[in-house]
Amino acid sequence: MRSKTMDARLELTLDEMKDLGYKVVDTVVNHTANQGSKLPVSLASREEMDHMFLEEAPEYPSDVNQVLDFVTENVLEKSSIVSHPKFYSFVPGPSNYISVMADTLATGYNIFSGGWTTSPAAAELEIVTVGWLQKIFGFPVKKGGGIFTSGGSMANLTAIATARRVMCEEDFSKAIIYLSDQAHSSNIKAIRILGFRKEQIRIIPTDMEFKFAINKLKNAIARDRIEGYQPFCLIATAGTTNTGTVDPLTQLAGICKKEKIWFHIDGAYGAAAILSEQGKKLLKGIEKADSLTVDPHKWFYQPYESGCLLVRNSKWLKNTFTEKPEYLRDVEGNTSEINFYDHGVQLTRRFRALKFYMSVKSFGLAAFRKAITYNIQLAEQVESLLRESEHWEIISPATLAVINFRYNPIVQKLNETQLDNLNQYISKKIMLSKEAVLMTTVLNGQIVLRMCLINPRTTMEDIKSTLELCRQFAMEKYPD
Repeated sequence: MRSKTMDARLELTLDEMKDLGYKVVDTVVNHTANQGSKLPVSLASREEMDHMFLEEAPEYPSDVNQVLDFVTENVLEKSSIVSHPKFYSFVPGPSNYISVMADTLATGYNIFSGGWTTSPAAAELEIVTVGWLQKIFGFPVKKGGGIFTSGGSMANLTAIATARRVMCEEDFSKAIIYLSDQAHSSNIKAIRILGFRKEQIRIIPTDMEFKFAINKLKNAIARDRIEGYQPFCLIATAGTTNTGTVDPLTQLAGICKKEKIWFHIDGAYGAAAILSEQGKKLLKGIEKADSLTVDPHKWFYQPYESGCLLVRNSKWLKNTFTEKPEYLRDVEGNTSEINFYDHGVQLTRRFRALKFYMSVKSFGLAAFRKAITYNIQLAEQVESLLRESEHWEIISPATLAVINFRYNPIVQKLNETQLDNLNQYISKKIMLSKEAVLMTTVLNGQIVLRMCLINPRTTMEDIKSTLELCRQFAMEKYPD
């Protein structure tokens, strides 16, 4: 029996800890092994959630096994499964079990991964794993650096803050930043957080392939210089969320070099594709970036949260974020002992590097290469399947495992409004069925269905069954 003293110290007995731990692991293993047979969608109203959970904070204890059972049944089992084979929307989070266990270890040991003195091994593993990523992307290993973040949003924020410090120092009142109309919304959010005014942002239209329009960019830079502004940063995208498109990185790098503009690449979605032969060709020029955002919790198959920022010179991060409060003066260390709280926004940091380290060590990069290559080829096979059908139309071809299409049967001759309504209807019905997660986006003013196929456990049979369900819903709305 647990004593009141143990309760007051927030402790369990040894047997209670083991029992709870085994039960938690069994729960995770059961979910991991059987998630493909579950429905991936969970839908509920705020009223339903309030009815289930809303209560005052309890003053007295409950049996921990009852609490776990309640959470498993009503939270875990009633959340959408982003690692499900039929979760096609947004950017799925395929994850892997080794990294899940690594996260459990990092949390269980409560590792503080901010400074060298508190955990030199954690800092060293972050140095090592960042070094792996630098080598993968062709960044200078000795001079360069990086930091693990919560995700791409924080990595982009960190990059733009660093660019502003390096390029503008204290005065950024005339600084101008350039990005395309397909850039991720996290970049706009970061720019706004950092205090830039709306008129300091240039959103450059993309071409017919949804790539950065080079001539329009050059014209914008020239106009800004004539008007006395300071072009200081350009954000390119290596794998846009909408279409998987990669901007012309080599050309953009040349413009940035000539114009003395910071070149940031947001590769949160697509950068990991460099591990495949096809991805390596599409991402040519990525090594020329001053800073690069990578999201291991996307196409490196890590659980949330795991983002990363790489930079060509580690001093840029240190010079941007270092503060020296009195209470940290005893833990500064020497220059080779990196305190990662000096390289980013967070002082308190969880040990994010461990899951990447353990999964790469356990599986090997060759397994990641095969998985990414499979994803790219799967999307291309889906494109071929759709093109052979009389019911489907490709709007944006398979690019880095993203494909956009719409239901547009040849025999029915529907107008654009009808097609928009029909494809929105298909998406809504699919979600309500809970059989798959298939959402829409808008391309060239058309409502289209979008699949992001980065789950290595998604099969062609999964996709065929989803497309057949789509066709059935389409026939409900517009029978032949």
